[in-house]
Amino acid sequence: MTTATAVPRTSGAPAPAATAPAPGPRRSRTVPAWVWALPPVAVLALAFLYPLALVVQQSVTPDDGGGLSLDPYADVFASEVFRDALTTTVWLAVGSTVGCLVLGFVLALVIAFVPFPGGKAVARFVDVFLSFPSFLITLALLFIYGSVGMANGLWTDVTGAADGPFHFLTTPWGVLLAEITYFTPFVMRPLLAAFSQLDTGQLEVASSLGAGPLRVIRQVILPEALPTLAAGGSLVLVMCLNEFGIVLFTGAKDVTTLPMLVYSKAILESDYPAACVVAVVNIAISVGLYSLYRVVSRRAGA
Repeated sequence: MTTATAVPRTSGAPAPAATAPAPGPRRSRTVPAWVWALPPVAVLALAFLYPLALVVQQSVTPDDGGGLSLDPYADVFASEVFRDALTTTVWLAVGSTVGCLVLGFVLALVIAFVPFPGGKAVARFVDVFLSFPSFLITLALLFIYGSVGMANGLWTDVTGAADGPFHFLTTPWGVLLAEITYFTPFVMRPLLAAFSQLDTGQLEVASSLGAGPLRVIRQVILPEALPTLAAGGSLVLVMCLNEFGIVLFTGAKDVTTLPMLVYSKAILESDYPAACVVAVVNIAISVGLYSLYRVVSRRAGA
């Protein structure tokens, strides 16, 4: 019978180290999403929502201090000045939008499909034009068609008359011209982008089948441009409803729009409740039309 002998451990050999337990899964400390949303919400509340709340509060607070009341709304809605301003604002905005759509579509067609020297430079200038302030365009029109502008000055020099024939700039038609001039590039820019993505093969096929230029535009180009036209027109309509600088700088004293009525009530008459009522109405119309613009833009893919 054999006996098991233990193997002696040498003094120089190290003892086996104890196995350390595996570390457990580390818990990730992620910041909740709502924490990151707090700073922009706070800035938005202080910069926009709080002043808007003050405007709404002032619109239901009469000057006599009798507490909250809808009397300022009743007084403003019953005013003929407000109804005239609302009518003028709407028809100027609609007229300017229609003019911008027609002129913008024609100019975009020429730039996109009619080759001419400097076409790319003109397209780039449209981008630069979008950054111009509205009063700058109005001042340019005043230098040309104003009472002492270039056109009237040339007329008096040639005919010897005491006064020139161009005085339309201080009328609603002058405001309409200025708004169409300024806002047309806001329609042209998305149209040029849409035309750049149009398949030119469709145009070539239509032309090879005997379709004339007008028929190609009506049956091929226009259906592709309709969503972009709707989005651009909605945007221009919103901006025309809120335009203040053009009406002010044309000097059209007989043209009163809603923004001009707010200025008149607040600055000239110090009737702050009435001014806030008109501002609330203007904001409500603008928000409604902007919501429509977003819906149309989403469907158009703009």
